[in-house]
Amino acid sequence: MTSASRLAAALAFVTAALLGGSGCAVIPVGGPFPVDEAGSGDSVTVPFQRMVAVEPKKEWSAQQVVEGLQAAMAAYGDDPSILPKYLTEEARRVWKPDGAVTVIDNSFRFDDIVENKEKKETIVTILGTKIAQINEDDTYVPVDPADDSKVTRAITLVRDAGGAFRVNLLPQGLLLTDADVRRAYRPTNLYYLNGASAGDRDPDRLVADRVRLRIKPTESFAQTVVERLIEGPTSALQGAVGNEFPDKARVRSIRSSEDRVVINLAGPFTGDTFVDGLKAQLRASLSYNKLASGRTLEVQLDGEPFSASGPLVIEPSLPERWLGSEDNQVFYTSEGAVHMLRGDGEGEPLAGPAGQPGGVYSGFAISKDRDRVAARSTAGGIWVTRHAAEARWQESIPGTELTDPSWHRDGTLWTFDRQNGQVLRSHPVVSRGPEHVAAPALQGMDVTSLRMARDGVRVAVRIGTGQVQVGALAGGGAGAMLSNFHLLTMAERDDEILDIAWGDGDHLLVLVQTKAGQVVKEINVGDGETTQLPTTSKRLASLAAVGEIILATTEDGKEILEFARDKQTWTPKPATAVNDPLFPLG
Repeated sequence: MTSASRLAAALAFVTAALLGGSGCAVIPVGGPFPVDEAGSGDSVTVPFQRMVAVEPKKEWSAQQVVEGLQAAMAAYGDDPSILPKYLTEEARRVWKPDGAVTVIDNSFRFDDIVENKEKKETIVTILGTKIAQINEDDTYVPVDPADDSKVTRAITLVRDAGGAFRVNLLPQGLLLTDADVRRAYRPTNLYYLNGASAGDRDPDRLVADRVRLRIKPTESFAQTVVERLIEGPTSALQGAVGNEFPDKARVRSIRSSEDRVVINLAGPFTGDTFVDGLKAQLRASLSYNKLASGRTLEVQLDGEPFSASGPLVIEPSLPERWLGSEDNQVFYTSEGAVHMLRGDGEGEPLAGPAGQPGGVYSGFAISKDRDRVAARSTAGGIWVTRHAAEARWQESIPGTELTDPSWHRDGTLWTFDRQNGQVLRSHPVVSRGPEHVAAPALQGMDVTSLRMARDGVRVAVRIGTGQVQVGALAGGGAGAMLSNFHLLTMAERDDEILDIAWGDGDHLLVLVQTKAGQVVKEINVGDGETTQLPTTSKRLASLAAVGEIILATTEDGKEILEFARDKQTWTPKPATAVNDPLFPLG
């Protein structure tokens, strides 16, 4: 019997209501309380396959017991009562399911079984490759392929008084296969605010927090999502985003009809609740996960209207202010001047100093409202000018070894001072700065690029040319800090990361030079999910992106290429003699 079969006698897959009279339990696809009907729009639940494990049998071999144990681990979230039956009393006292869930590939195997007759023990070893882990805050962290990610788990078994094998020593935590995770978990975006409790910033955007949530047969997936939303952001966004759900809030129930979903909450909501933010969090977290899309949401508190002023109703469409619709006007640099790409494909120099060639400035960045342009000077420092004929260049951040500037959506300008190892921020609109912003995780790091995301929260840094880390801007004012950094991607030996560019707050584009050629990766910063774009025969020099639009410039022909997602090809634009493509922010 192979490990891939996972001991067919020990489990069953249930994908729909099973036939009555067959001796099997009926397990509804969406939980015991399905609330949608045909024609009612998106469901508030999701279809899934449930793994059902059975108790160990006396006649099973040591390997069969371990295979059954693995099935019980996969089913543990639904039924935790089966797994302890595989363990001796001593093992039950010691083993805990807590901590990160280790995810291994589906082609794991069992090593040779070792019998120690002197100790009356049998050891069965599971050999596999770790591909990810799911942390206790539900974040999914993939393993970098360059890492040595082999998993060796030795499981010790003894025979009980009846002669049956039982597990006496089991490594802590749950071990699941990739198939187990795909069956029982769903990638889910939770949405928080880029302001409110996150320092002195007023919220104007939603920030996606990517998690893996386990589907619970006892409740709709919509309830699972809202309950996890209430808990607050993951470690990646702790202290950096606002959450309008108070501590001790909870979901009493979620009911659905053809055109309305009623969310009954409980908890200490007060008059200080930012209701527009609360509505946006709920609407986005349900609709963007394809739950209750197209249906009105009604929020109740303890079964009554949410407030004395009446019911809290959330329309099917999210208000424009939260959607993050970004300026997709294409700009580019040529011979030290910034041009705006017109509808006919030709470039038009910007009014003012930024549109005048000269070769003095490089590393241009355009502010959110296009009113200001920043650049590095060959003489040193970050300089800023307005987009106006009468404007002049003014130094905003002095320094001789600064990274290219990056605008924040609040109008501040950011760079990394490589000479002093500091993050610097200035306020060009009010002529204030520069000021040092704490970033403990970057101390001693060779930061070669720092890019603020359009959501106003996340930040990406390139370390040397070998890795990219992503963090978040926590706090505000003098208490601002770049924190929560984690490794996003690392180049293999002798490869080089040439450029990075934000597409939106969730996705970062990474241009990598490998031995075999160039690679453009589009990475979801929440869970590391990576899409590798088709290559082009032309060598690329730099990237720019906004939303679904991805641009690159070629090193030799100095032209702009646009990635056509529908055709999966790179298409040239008319503009030539281009150094770098640009979008506002990013």
